[in-house]
Amino acid sequence: MFAHAQVDDRPLVLRDQAAGVLTLTLNRGERFNPLSSAMIAAIAAELRTIADDPSVRVVILAALGKGFSAGHDLKEMRAHVGDKRWQLELFDQCGRMMMSFTTLPQPVIARVHGIATAAGCQLVSMCDLAVAADAATFALPGVNIGVFCSTPAVGVARNVGRKRAMEMLLTGDLIDAQTALAWGLVNRVVPTAALDDEIRRFTDIILARSPAAIRLGKQAFYRQIERPLEDAYRLTGETMACNLLLDDAAEGMDAFLAKRSAVWQGR
Repeated sequence: MFAHAQVDDRPLVLRDQAAGVLTLTLNRGERFNPLSSAMIAAIAAELRTIADDPSVRVVILAALGKGFSAGHDLKEMRAHVGDKRWQLELFDQCGRMMMSFTTLPQPVIARVHGIATAAGCQLVSMCDLAVAADAATFALPGVNIGVFCSTPAVGVARNVGRKRAMEMLLTGDLIDAQTALAWGLVNRVVPTAALDDEIRRFTDIILARSPAAIRLGKQAFYRQIERPLEDAYRLTGETMACNLLLDDAAEGMDAFLAKRSAVWQGR
């Protein structure tokens, strides 16, 4: 694994938790929060901790500074040009971190207040939901510097479709938040001042639902989405059957029939 040297004593990722909602904030805003090997490791470590924490019901991924994330640390990558082993380890580490967003039991909401490019755009695409400020912009601009955004394309193409993804990859052009919304990269676009209120609407809804049902449902969604139709139905049928064995399923149906609020058992 990499040796993760830090240039200062500040944590790379900040944590703030309240009432079941945990906010992870990328903390290198002066450099547009580059996904260095150290930053990738820090995010991955936080996600591992969150996965086993029943007090966390929803995760918000945010960032400090003018932008969300400009992607990989080009200075770090340039220092290792020609070292294929190092590069392979970087992209393996990054890919595993990105995939862990989909295996995390809790829903993750990206809070995108500014630019999200290359692997930063990939980071948005791997979150379950994304809310963007109207000033946010997105791009896969690697082609502009001779480095095609092949790994960022994995997540982005699963959000926006092939033609849109190839447009971003081949041109490297920025798209604005409204275009990202129309293409399916984000769920909502609001003025910057309304960003937290819009995210709170999502978190309030999720917190009111059964955490056990959400955990099962999220896992099944990502397992079935790339499978052939028959396999997808087989997998989700099994999931639904398991879901209906939960105490929360009985409670939810009883509450609905009795026209009262459900009292969930938790994880």
